[in-house]
Amino acid sequence: MINANKRNNSSKKQPNIIYILADDMGYGDLSCLNENAQWKTPNLDRIAAEGISYTDAHATSAVCTPSRYSILTGRYNWRSSLKEGVVGGYSPHLMEEDRLTVASMLQKYNYQTACMGKWHLGMDWTKTGPGYSDIDFTQPIENGPTAFGFDYYYGISASLDMPPYVYIENDRVTQVPDRITSQSEEESTYGWWREGHTAPDFKHDEVLPHITTKVLDYIDRVSEDNPFFVYFPLTSPHTPILPSSDFQGKSGTNAYGDFVLMTDDIVGQVLQKLDDKGISENTIVIFTSDNGCAPHVNYQELARYGHNPSYVFRGHKADIYEGGHRIPLLIRWPEEITPNTQTDEPVCLADFMATVAEVIGYSLQENEGVDSRSHLLFWKGKQRGPLHEAIVHHSINGSFSIRQGRWKLELCPGSGGWSYPRPGEESEMDPEFQLYDLETDIQEKRNIVREHPDKVEELVSLLTKFITEGRSTPGAPQKNTEADPWPGLHWLTSS
Repeated sequence: MINANKRNNSSKKQPNIIYILADDMGYGDLSCLNENAQWKTPNLDRIAAEGISYTDAHATSAVCTPSRYSILTGRYNWRSSLKEGVVGGYSPHLMEEDRLTVASMLQKYNYQTACMGKWHLGMDWTKTGPGYSDIDFTQPIENGPTAFGFDYYYGISASLDMPPYVYIENDRVTQVPDRITSQSEEESTYGWWREGHTAPDFKHDEVLPHITTKVLDYIDRVSEDNPFFVYFPLTSPHTPILPSSDFQGKSGTNAYGDFVLMTDDIVGQVLQKLDDKGISENTIVIFTSDNGCAPHVNYQELARYGHNPSYVFRGHKADIYEGGHRIPLLIRWPEEITPNTQTDEPVCLADFMATVAEVIGYSLQENEGVDSRSHLLFWKGKQRGPLHEAIVHHSINGSFSIRQGRWKLELCPGSGGWSYPRPGEESEMDPEFQLYDLETDIQEKRNIVREHPDKVEELVSLLTKFITEGRSTPGAPQKNTEADPWPGLHWLTSS
């Protein structure tokens, strides 16, 4: 069992916390961060104007599942048993059963905790046979969100294009699937999804507004006696790209642009609900994305309209390049954060745990939040960086990168993901590693690895230390969750 420290006895009510996590939204999709954006995102711009916007924030991974693990645990995703890729909708739980999460930490401080939306961290279905999707949907689900600190859960097991297509409330599906749907039966311009079990109450184009209603209703009915934490992982603007009729054509670009505007509107609905309830001042609202924008949105078509979801950065979702993991991060807390603040401090989403711990007065134990740094003094203008000694990035195929100040070392010869050169497509003439000076080369065009062997050695040594000691923050060494093979570590023995 997880033991909390003695509680803070301050009479001041702890802040509510709402964490809105977009799915595959690029840095360049927000008009407050991209002066060349081909649409306006007024509600996201409002958070930036009333709070702080980060220009150098990073998901710990360039894909969904691993970055979500880090957000909730304050631990780099590659320390878990998932060393590359993502889990599916039928996959068993990824989170270690004794692992402190932000939600379980807040429960100790009498927070009401709820998760509504896309989980994508695995859960344990009752199996009826050896097949991956041989599931008894009449039985309860184990080791889902309610096992990791959430009092209430409503949502879907993984991405909206991954079966099973069922709503889950706490530990049970709301309706048992009665059919198999596939791309050929229900599709739109960008609306493909994998074949799988589908429940009678599940329609892909209704999922996002339906879950939004659940969030708004929760905020309406939640007790005012205790603070609340709402983790709202959206299903948008990930595929299938399904903007409602009110938003179709609104961006003046393609369906993806319309879906981004629908996502912005959902953020606006949450902000309006807080205003209506009179609780905006002492509510921390965080908006970010789990990784960069995916190539399925048709980058070429958007470019013809003058829009780049990756802004000026190289690459996109799945990549070790900046476009894979540099993401929007906006935070509003009117009682504490000075409006219209912008920072270029390098941070990562694993920092959520340490920040919340400091907000509520909890001292993290040696094995908790091992890669997390608090932003609280930074929010209050009482600290100037750097917060991190260095930040580690990870691509879909398990490739590593380490960033320290202006220097970024990528321990692979290509993207490590889906953009050129993909793994296996690199030239034999390419160096094994890539080193970029982001101060002079933010687009990562000129690999200077051969010019700075001392810097390469220094960064490899630091990354090796972070990995082998099981943490990147001060404290006693911890153990990583091992898995065999661990593909991203080939350089540890070869370098």
